[in-house]
Amino acid sequence: MNDFMDSMGGKKANYTLDEIDEAKKRQKKNGGTFMENLEAVRIEKGGKVPSSAGMTSASVNSTLAAVEAMSADLQAMAARSEAANSAVDDVQGVLKNSTDDINKALKELNTNVESDFGVATSAAAISVTADNPEVLKEFDGLTDEIKKSVFGQDEFIRKLIIAFKRPFVSERDHNDALNSIFITGPECSGKHYTLGLTVAELNKRRIISGDAPYTIDLSLYPSAAEEKLFLQDLYSALQNKASVIVFENMENCHISMLTRISDLVTTGECRLSERYVMSNGQLVSVNNALAGETVGSFEAKGKYLIFMGKMSLDKLAGIMGAPFVNALGDVCSTQALEADAIEKINSVLKDQLVTRCKKQRAYDIATDETFDAYMASQTSRNRGLKGVLDTYDETIRALSEMRLERDDLSGKKLTLTCKDGLPYISIGAAGAADTADAEKDAATETAEELKLSDYLPAGYNGEEEAVERELDNIVGLDMVKDYIRSLKEYYAMQKRRREEGLKAGELNKHMIFTGNPGTGKTTIARIVSKYLKAIGVLSGGQLVEVSRGDLVGRFVGHTAPLVNQVVKSALGGVLFIDEAYSLYRGEDDSFGLEAIDTLVKCIEDNRDNLIVILAGYSKEMEDFLESNSGLKSRFPNIIDFPDYTAEELAAIAKITAKSKGYEIDEGVLEPMKAFFAHVQATNAREAGNGRLVRNKVEEAILNQSKRLVAEPDANISLLTEADFEF
Repeated sequence: MNDFMDSMGGKKANYTLDEIDEAKKRQKKNGGTFMENLEAVRIEKGGKVPSSAGMTSASVNSTLAAVEAMSADLQAMAARSEAANSAVDDVQGVLKNSTDDINKALKELNTNVESDFGVATSAAAISVTADNPEVLKEFDGLTDEIKKSVFGQDEFIRKLIIAFKRPFVSERDHNDALNSIFITGPECSGKHYTLGLTVAELNKRRIISGDAPYTIDLSLYPSAAEEKLFLQDLYSALQNKASVIVFENMENCHISMLTRISDLVTTGECRLSERYVMSNGQLVSVNNALAGETVGSFEAKGKYLIFMGKMSLDKLAGIMGAPFVNALGDVCSTQALEADAIEKINSVLKDQLVTRCKKQRAYDIATDETFDAYMASQTSRNRGLKGVLDTYDETIRALSEMRLERDDLSGKKLTLTCKDGLPYISIGAAGAADTADAEKDAATETAEELKLSDYLPAGYNGEEEAVERELDNIVGLDMVKDYIRSLKEYYAMQKRRREEGLKAGELNKHMIFTGNPGTGKTTIARIVSKYLKAIGVLSGGQLVEVSRGDLVGRFVGHTAPLVNQVVKSALGGVLFIDEAYSLYRGEDDSFGLEAIDTLVKCIEDNRDNLIVILAGYSKEMEDFLESNSGLKSRFPNIIDFPDYTAEELAAIAKITAKSKGYEIDEGVLEPMKAFFAHVQATNAREAGNGRLVRNKVEEAILNQSKRLVAEPDANISLLTEADFEF
């Protein structure tokens, strides 16, 4: 190259390659010699034209040939370089993408591998920034950013961000979680909200993947029967791209699932008792020793494991164990919100309310000091932030309904105010209220005020009212009815206490019904299940009625699975065990004792979603409660069903006949009462009470059919004294 440049005029006035290329283009376009065009290019650029002394035509041509050969060589080299480095270019392109694009590529890779081999890779196991001290710079300003939206929790925010920083400065084993964090504090103090904002901001800064936590509600696994469902959900969470997994309601989870979670925290790995393979996105257990690519354990690497609750650290240790608590990396606690923090939140919510109303409902709305004071009052009696949030939510819903019903309010000045402790909307003048005429017209009009609660839909209580009517139609049993209705009052008060942030008690709901056959025990049990479902205490409301034959097995190892299966079918409702005393037939009845022991354990494991009612004779039930030391303490509510009186039995007879399409003649009632009084006085235990009535009515219907053959013109719906056998 130096020789070539020297030949073109020396080193002090060399032509550049750009000038040479431009001269060649001009020669092709305009003609002339190459040197003429080259000198013209240099002159146009204001440069010095090199001396061409000593250069011949042959030397010029030789130089041009050298240039063209060099150009061809460079083009060939460029082509080979482009082909050889295409893979490098692809990698560089991927590295220039955002973290979200990388996660997307990993997800596609995971899908392909799973499709080809039936085994999923871990999207969270590959982290672009993990273990990189430089990532700490990405945390700069994070605290201030979160404080823009979260008030009154400065210390909690500081500790939470430290917890997320920890894995980038602390040593840990390869399989360990990034960090295990316990978040606790009072209800409605902003735990979930603050965590959600923090995760979203960390994702925005490309520190973690996933813009929201992956939440597992552990109350969905109250018994060992849900183990496989739990393992599937846990596996899905660990394979999900979200870096943060939140576990809630540990206190309502079965111990077997809690043990596996504890292993993840203490060792970074949860070993499974069975081997599994992936099939259609689901974990399937396999017994084939030749099965390949099996899943035998779960790993927590690449994940933040967060445990959310309102319990103390001591109570957490009682649930999860001391090794679990000792393995926690950080404990972050919120505090009950102070008045100034709630006032700031109130101000933000009020601004959002005004903005939403103007944008979505075309309302020009404002608040006055009485409404502001009303909102502040919603935080009283420890109700905290929830009181404010609930009230604003109700206000938004009421204004939305008002917008649908009152088109005439659009464009008018609306003011949220408070009157007699209730929120109202005060309707001002129209949009032209600034003009003198509008002010004059407005002054002459009577101000209209609308109560917001009138625009809120009434809660559905039809199911509750139906159960109430059914309860009213039951003859007698006044004390039993009063007890059932007292349950509604109790749970309503506990719900109110929880809403206001006060400690709520938990009533033992299990019952024992004692009394003779036919006194309405099964009927009342069915009503109890529907009633507690209607008022929100039970999730299902079904009644599962069983006896000894449904609970006691025929061979060793058969009883416990039977009891567990029956209890599982009754979860969310009422398990009614008639003649429960028959479960215990003495100390030699090992199967019966096993059924009782298993039942006691199931009652304890499912105490929040199951009511068990035992029924039987009074004396026999007393002996039954002594068969297991845990029975009596778990069934404190003993309700005695008295025998029906003659008048009550006669009333039941009329109801029974009516339900079958018949009517009892009035002349029958007195002899009927006398008959019932005699039977109840002599042998009420075996007479059957309500069953006796049903039998007598059905007997009368049969006798009437025979009578009507001889009396074809008689009333076919009337039961007379001739039809009854007293």
